[in-house]
Amino acid sequence: MSRWDGLEAFVQVVRLGTLSAAARELQVSTSHISRLINRLEDRLGAQLLVRTTRNVRPTEVGQAYFEQCQQLLAGLTGAEQQVRDYQRSPSGLLRLSCGTVFGERYIAPLVNDFICQHPGLQLDLHLSNRMVDLVQDGYDLAIRMGLLRDSTLVARRLCERREYIVASPDYLARHGEPKTVADLTSHNCLIGSNEYWRIRLDGSVRELRVRGGWRANAGSAILDAALKGIGIAQLPDYYVDGHLASGALQRLLVTAEIDDAAVWAVYPKSRHLSPKVRLLVDYLQQRFAAGLPWQQSSDRENGGSLRVGSHK
Repeated sequence: MSRWDGLEAFVQVVRLGTLSAAARELQVSTSHISRLINRLEDRLGAQLLVRTTRNVRPTEVGQAYFEQCQQLLAGLTGAEQQVRDYQRSPSGLLRLSCGTVFGERYIAPLVNDFICQHPGLQLDLHLSNRMVDLVQDGYDLAIRMGLLRDSTLVARRLCERREYIVASPDYLARHGEPKTVADLTSHNCLIGSNEYWRIRLDGSVRELRVRGGWRANAGSAILDAALKGIGIAQLPDYYVDGHLASGALQRLLVTAEIDDAAVWAVYPKSRHLSPKVRLLVDYLQQRFAAGLPWQQSSDRENGGSLRVGSHK
């Protein structure tokens, strides 16, 4: 028999004065209440209640036991209420990792809005292009882009993400426009941290090794070089949508574009997901579903020429 068995029944009997009243309160039978009390008295080796035909009253030791049990049950009720309150209003430290540029431009403002809605939360936002180990490094959540590696992490899609191949009109006027993927070999391709571009060719996704006389490990530097006509670049939509809408950049090889490189929220598997993580992921999904932020800003800057929520 558990040490908790019968405590609530005993407290209700003393508080309400009869077995039947306690049974109605707990929504069980009177005989069940009687059995619980008998077992409790047998386990303790003491008589807790004096039963008469009209009522039930505690013995001297029963009264002392009642006062202690009442405090225990009140503490349990308070602890359960605290858990429910925590579910509604999360608190504590939220540790989040995200890539630098995407995090600065889009994730940080959204997370700050979320923190304003939940002032009981503290935030540790780590912006880095290094792939962190969520469990080992103690992060609650990470925002990742592209194809995900197989792992034990849970992944929830936040939005789609398209990779464009782009160049400036000035570059194309001087060097011509590539008409096929093979034509890229005769152009100066702006190389990032990976010299392979993922492209769609003949209905499948392939990796194409590109060559050029320019390299950098930062997307913003690649974008600047493309805008200045140095070469052809492959960049995600959040870098170039506004420049495509304004005409500063031009899409190339549209059929070779990659459109399966989504943005994901990933977090460790847990039987009971932390409310702060669950609520933040839900919030991010809702905000991205309302319109991709880089397309909204492009729409404002270009007089509404780019429809919110669309990929151009």
